[in-house]
Order: sequence, then structure tokens, then C-alpha cells
Amino acid sequence: MKNIILPLILALTLPACMEAIHGIYAFGQPELFQKKSNCKPIPANLFLCHDIEYTDMRLPNLLGHETMNEVLQQAGSWIPLVQKQCHPDTRKFLCSLFAPVCLDDLDEPIQPCRSLCESVKQGCAPVMAAFGFPWPDMLDCDRFPLDNDLCIPPASADNLMPVTKEVPRVCDACKEKSENDNEIVDNLCKNDFALKIKVKEISYINGDTKIVPETKSKTIYKLNGVTERDLKKTVLWLKDGLQCVCDEMSDINAAYLVMGQKLDGNLVITSLKRWQRGQREFKRISRSIRKLQC
Repeated sequence: MKNIILPLILALTLPACMEAIHGIYAFGQPELFQKKSNCKPIPANLFLCHDIEYTDMRLPNLLGHETMNEVLQQAGSWIPLVQKQCHPDTRKFLCSLFAPVCLDDLDEPIQPCRSLCESVKQGCAPVMAAFGFPWPDMLDCDRFPLDNDLCIPPASADNLMPVTKEVPRVCDACKEKSENDNEIVDNLCKNDFALKIKVKEISYINGDTKIVPETKSKTIYKLNGVTERDLKKTVLWLKDGLQCVCDEMSDINAAYLVMGQKLDGNLVITSLKRWQRGQREFKRISRSIRKLQC
């Protein structure tokens, strides 16, 4: 299986995944059907489920989320697992819970079939376990109906799409670049800040990646137009982070050199490199920063 999503993001977002699942309805209990459901268009910023096979979803959904804001906040945490490509039907299974199909003439929700859950679990549970997270009890596949009931089945062998059919785009800030000293200085001079950080938290808001550094790990190399107030609670943004991958950021314990610009009050990353102590390139970067004259 080709690893295409950074372990760091998966490790930092899986706890949020568990929180998102915690409120799931007990399937088969009458409470699931007593709440009045409304059909809502799947919004474009629900990246997990936008452009899936149907256009309308039920609220409340099968995870107990009663508002679209709740769905948007929780669904983004599962995108890294989908990007991990552990099973072709991962997205279908998750969307059957976060954004269950809504039909005006059908009162009861359409649940995922047990076989769909089992096939996704078989592919993805080992990936989650590798990061210390068991398959959640609330996604126990025995809770879902057998395939002879009205439910969403797994893709047939004829319709199963290979998980490697599309290579994800690498985020612009994370692309590898070979730079000489002059180019390093030129890049630094084009940016408003350069920080050496370790990552404390990663989340997603409106398709962008929000990165919160550990406060004690920040080393400030260069600041232009960035105030002390900006740095009290530093938040960095990787634009369109849900639409691309960043293999540079692959170690939860590593330090990173991030450079960027202050745009509309936000610190937006334009370049991200893993900092490796003693590596020749970063010795050159340190020298270039000390000699910096823009």
C-alpha cells in the first residue's frame, strides 16, 4: 500500500476522529428514528463527502450531529484516513454516517451494510492501530444491518476502483527545492517570518490546515510586520491543506523550518522543511539568516 498521507497529520488528527465518533447513535435503537430529520444539500465545504454519489444528506446524521456546523467541524478529522487509501470504500462508509443519503419519501435513515463496515475495518483498522488507536467500539460492525436489509453495500468487484488511481497533489509549500545560499536569502527576504517549530496540534478549517506550534519550541529567525501579539498564540495556516499532501511533515517529533507571509492577519506558510540537526543545508540556512541583509 502506497503511503501518501503523512503519519504526523494522521497521528494528530485521530484523537479528533475518536471524539467525532463518540456521540454516535446506538444503531437499532428507536431514538435514532424519533428525531425529525431534514434533507439538506451537502455543502461544498464538507470536503469529506462533497461530490459523492448523492447530493442531499440527513440532519441529524447517524453520528448524532444535529447542525451542519457540527458535521463540518468533525468530518474534516477523518480526511487523513481517507487519504491514507487503506480501503477504496472508506469515504463511502464515513459519508454514510456523517452525511447519510436523504430521500424525501423515506422516513428511516439508510445505514451502511455490515459488509461495508467489515471490509473498511479490515483495511483501515491496522492503519489506525499503527498509531495507537483501536477501531472504535461505536463502529462495531455488528451494529449495522445485514446486506439483505435496505443499506449501503460495498462496491462490487467489477466497480471497485483501485486505491492508487490518483496521486495527490503535493502542497506548494512542501515541495522539495534545491537552493543555493543566494536563493535561500532571496526566499527569506520575500517572506515576513521564519520560525523553527515543533507541532503541537493540527486541525482543518474551511479546507485550510491550521497548525499550532509548541510554544517552547519556537525559534524566531526573522520577523517583518509580525507583532508580539501575533506570537503570543501563534497559529500557522497551510492554505488548501485538505486538497494536498505534505510528505515533508512526516515525523511527530521533528522540528520544522517554516517561512511565510502575514496575509489578512493570518500567518500563512509558503515554505516548510524538516529541520535535521547537523544537516549541511540547514547549517547553510542558519549562516544565511545570520548574514541576512534584505
